[in-house]
Amino acid sequence: MTRINNGRAVAAAVIALGIAAAPVAARAQTYPSRPIRLIVNFPPGGAGDILGRIIGNQLAVELKQSVVVENHSGAGGTIGARDVVNAAPDGYTLAVGQTPEIAINPYFMKDVGYDALTDLTPIALAGVMPLALVVPPHSPYSTAAQWAAALRAKTPMNFASAGVGTPSHLAGELLKLKLDPKLVHVPYKGAGPALNDIAGGQVDWYFPAYASGMPLVQGGRVKLLAVSSKKRAALTPDTPTVAEATGLASFDFTLWVGFFAPRGLPKDIAVQLNTAIDRIILEPAIKKKLEATGSDVIALSIPQFDAFVRTDIARYRAIIEQANLKAE
Repeated sequence: MTRINNGRAVAAAVIALGIAAAPVAARAQTYPSRPIRLIVNFPPGGAGDILGRIIGNQLAVELKQSVVVENHSGAGGTIGARDVVNAAPDGYTLAVGQTPEIAINPYFMKDVGYDALTDLTPIALAGVMPLALVVPPHSPYSTAAQWAAALRAKTPMNFASAGVGTPSHLAGELLKLKLDPKLVHVPYKGAGPALNDIAGGQVDWYFPAYASGMPLVQGGRVKLLAVSSKKRAALTPDTPTVAEATGLASFDFTLWVGFFAPRGLPKDIAVQLNTAIDRIILEPAIKKKLEATGSDVIALSIPQFDAFVRTDIARYRAIIEQANLKAE
């Protein structure tokens, strides 16, 4: 009698597990069944826009479904990020997130409306690139050494950024703290407007993402003096780092681009997207395109990407505290 009851209990448990697993299996087979929106949180022409479109085009092929890229810019990337936070966690609205709106501004600006650690689900890393120190074509500075000497001499200068709380802003503020307290910050609404004014000589220097700045360097519209990362960029190995030029050994600023979903995204969809994106960025032709933007291509699992984001948030919070920065 006991054996019969135990057998029934086991059978009931198996049936229950099957019923519970059925929606997951069905979802895996049907997702995606309609177009996916990729929300880029800055205007066209920035690093997130460039990498988002490269990967988004291939993601449509990989998932056999349309992928639509939309630019929701403003407030240091937080408007677009908030749009994704408030979307349904069904895998049909994803953020092409970058350093500013994920690792900096939720902990720097006031009332952005979300916490990147609790309100977003990390999916995959697309790439990590340095910032490029550029100056106008007729700038008196033609080398990083000349520019660094001007900083040390407290020469009156201003610097552009893609917006308050972007890596280009924090990089300038750290130089202001360490070398030249007279530096003046000029924030723009994205990389495109800032690059236009650099090319026109309206500002003295700017740290755009490498992918955004290099087309203007190659076109002779701006001059490249240095890169912001600890190591030199593979595409411009003769260009020094800011750390080399200034002697600030710890100077290391990069911009990374990754994919995020609203909190509560089903794990199976998150894994499906992570697997697809990692496969895409490692495909030789796509990897070559990404590396041509100056990006280091690194395929990470979801836990690895989550740890990467948390580490970067802690690093930028320390910089903000060290420089005693306040939201403007």
